[in-house]
Amino acid sequence: MDVINPIACGLDVHKNSITACIIVKRTKHLRTFGTMTEDLFELLDWIKDMNCPIVAMESTGVYWKPVYNLLELSDIQGLVVNAQHIKNVPGRKSDVKNAQWIAELLQHGLVKGSYIPNREQRELRELVRYRRSLVEEVSRESNRIQKVLEGANIKLGSVASSILGVSGRKMLRSLIDGENNPTTIAELSIGKLRDKIPALKKALQGLVASHQKFLLKKQLNHIEYLESQLVEIDNEISNRLHYCKEDLELIQTIPGIGIRTAEQILAEVGNDMTRFKDEKHLASWAGLVPGENESAGKKKSQQTRKGNKYLRSALVEAAKACGKSKTFLGAKYQRLKARRGANKASVAIAHNMITIVYHLLTKRQPYQDLGLNYHLEKKKEYETKRAVVRLQKLGYQVQLIEGSA
Repeated sequence: MDVINPIACGLDVHKNSITACIIVKRTKHLRTFGTMTEDLFELLDWIKDMNCPIVAMESTGVYWKPVYNLLELSDIQGLVVNAQHIKNVPGRKSDVKNAQWIAELLQHGLVKGSYIPNREQRELRELVRYRRSLVEEVSRESNRIQKVLEGANIKLGSVASSILGVSGRKMLRSLIDGENNPTTIAELSIGKLRDKIPALKKALQGLVASHQKFLLKKQLNHIEYLESQLVEIDNEISNRLHYCKEDLELIQTIPGIGIRTAEQILAEVGNDMTRFKDEKHLASWAGLVPGENESAGKKKSQQTRKGNKYLRSALVEAAKACGKSKTFLGAKYQRLKARRGANKASVAIAHNMITIVYHLLTKRQPYQDLGLNYHLEKKKEYETKRAVVRLQKLGYQVQLIEGSA
């Protein structure tokens, strides 16, 4: 094979050590370094002394990030490659051999770097992902409150749509403060929930022990603290996305996608679509395409491939929300759901959404919905003929009269 990079460096990165191999033509130079910042600067100096212009490493957890950060500040090109793409022959596994194998593949141009966004977008990613983890923690804490209430024979969740609404929190605080009279607690409800006061009195009649009051107090305080943190993080994310407000508005024209999902999409993908070959490449990177596994003419599992789990989950949630809307995507979701099930329908609509995002950010035009009946109108003649044939098979005589839809 032809040598593409005469001098190439392969790194086998671990938590506490880095094994480096630099190949100069056919000569291999091996060294092992620590992972402290001082050690990484020593590694960087060694690479520069060897006049090595390109470095490749596996995407091992988060341990590649400190190395990549320093390479980014220098004139050395850093490639983070998928570990599955450079898997060595089984039975030849060691840190030294891994580093040599990566360097050899890089020297012959057989590795391809993964998409690593710039520093500004990486920082935005960390903020958005952390916000998502806080939202999930609020949900988990809410479930813990519900569990404690059930243990105390309090059925507030069976009457109120949300135990963490304004009324729900007032009643929880009253329970925590020692109030045991269901009528008094039920009177704290506001708005439409006051219509359910008789049901609330029954639901609030229970036996709340002292340890349960203690748990409810800690859990409710924790939720309120998390919510205050979410407000601060939301403000920080909004400030960092001031440069692409138009892109946020464009993405939100897609049914089912709100401001938070739009921020997640921009944080994961960015607003520059030139880094992806086409919309299919973007969908594949997001893990929203069927797998390809065929051997001897037999197709095996076509389960979707692994991709960006944060982007994928956000789009699947948006697809489920879109499925309830009276739009083209909503109608498509309902058709797929009837034939293939809700989960596969959600992934299919998520695939459509990321494709639409690609074209919106490429053409800089808002999304134009095709309408609820687009599919039916497109196949009007076929659907009409099909319906007539089915009725005739049942013994009916059919006469078609044009009318309003």
